[in-house]
Amino acid sequence: MRISTPKSRQDLHIKRRYKVLEIGPGNNPTYRANVLADKFIGDNTHRSGDIRVYPHQKLVNAAAESLPFADKEFDYVICNQVLEHSDDPAQFLREVVRVGKAGYIETPSLLGEWLFPKQSHRYVLLCIGDKLVLYDKRRVPGNYANDYGELFLNYLPYQSLPYKLLPFSEGELMHVRYEWKDDIDFLVNPSDEYYSKFFLKKWDREMVRTLFPPRGFITELGRTFKAAVHVIADKVRRTNGRRPLTLEEYRKLHPDELK
Repeated sequence: MRISTPKSRQDLHIKRRYKVLEIGPGNNPTYRANVLADKFIGDNTHRSGDIRVYPHQKLVNAAAESLPFADKEFDYVICNQVLEHSDDPAQFLREVVRVGKAGYIETPSLLGEWLFPKQSHRYVLLCIGDKLVLYDKRRVPGNYANDYGELFLNYLPYQSLPYKLLPFSEGELMHVRYEWKDDIDFLVNPSDEYYSKFFLKKWDREMVRTLFPPRGFITELGRTFKAAVHVIADKVRRTNGRRPLTLEEYRKLHPDELK
């Protein structure tokens, strides 16, 4: 079940004693993870740079749809910007629940995919109620040729303070951020019109209010304040000097792995 909508990977309910797996970390692994599982060790088609690994982490070459781990081996599983790439997201999610007791999933939202689309993304996602809903991108109307990522990903986050606050105060706008425990309630390509209309039809006011429920002024102030605190804390974390290893450096430290 869904337990929260975190602001980012730095806002998760992970206890110090937890054993943490990250699936598909690519070039931006989560420092808190103990084990990394990546399907494409030497192929950057699905990521924006070469794979990286922190010195304390173990890297395993494995696909999310067939993980080489025991049932409930991990206390927490992180899947950041990877589920949307899967050819079989239902099996992906079943495996995540099999090996983990709880976890976090982050993907572009339907609107996020329109603004900064990637050819390697197979599915678009929304959280409708507490249900994670996935829809094949090829079946969703929209112009995925115009990529505005240079503005929304590479410029505004570094130039505009109000824009920096937006993803953390209105978390479901351009990303899906889904923290779960025990199980994941999901649908893939639903035929039920209640869910499919969000992907296939023009949004009316009722649909908008379903995805973004109205909030009072005090609540808005609180969300904005918390977003500002999160932005400042994230800035501090980025200056802590931690540097992940390249794949070549990792292989030198662990010559018997990834053969």
